[in-house]
Amino acid sequence: MLSAKKNIQNISKILLIIGFGYFFWQMLKITLEYIPLDSNVSFLMIKQTEVVERPEYLYFFYSHVYTSIFVLLVGFLAILRKDFGLKNFHRNAGKIYIFLILIFAAPSGIYMGIFANGGFLSKISFVILGCLWWFTTLKAYQLARQKKFKEHKQWMWRSFALTISAITLRMWKVIIVYLFHPNPMDVYQIIAWLGWVPNIILIEYLIRKKHI
Repeated sequence: MLSAKKNIQNISKILLIIGFGYFFWQMLKITLEYIPLDSNVSFLMIKQTEVVERPEYLYFFYSHVYTSIFVLLVGFLAILRKDFGLKNFHRNAGKIYIFLILIFAAPSGIYMGIFANGGFLSKISFVILGCLWWFTTLKAYQLARQKKFKEHKQWMWRSFALTISAITLRMWKVIIVYLFHPNPMDVYQIIAWLGWVPNIILIEYLIRKKHI
């Protein structure tokens, strides 16, 4: 019985790693579209008003895009809680994850949220997401400093649930567009919330059930 349960856990972990690897590659390809710097590619093509009228927008945008891809990777490696034969790997990966979110990724995300497509509903969602991302990451850092590692782990999972909203948002977009063909602005309003709310609800459920 125990052996079967362990095999299921190992298979689940392998599938998780494979799944993350696939979606991380997709996100990396999106990031590479902005190298070298060009304000007339991909997402920026529909943000020309901000690009032209707000010179600081590009600085926040590139800070968000370039740091978030590393946040996604080191965050995943950190929650695996393994050192991979390297001394203090988990601890150092966690430090990088926390530093990048608190200083770059979350603040720039909050700024970009103010100018999000889809009107007020989208803007408020992305601003809340950015604030929660910053707060949950700060809380995880504070608990680690206090050596409350169980609570630290739970808050890191909350933070990472918000981190992967970059992936889940795009998954929901593909599903909704394929099934319903809605107006583009309506899509933004829907996925702005679907991208992160189900994630945090699922993590809260797992924490309450003591699975995390």
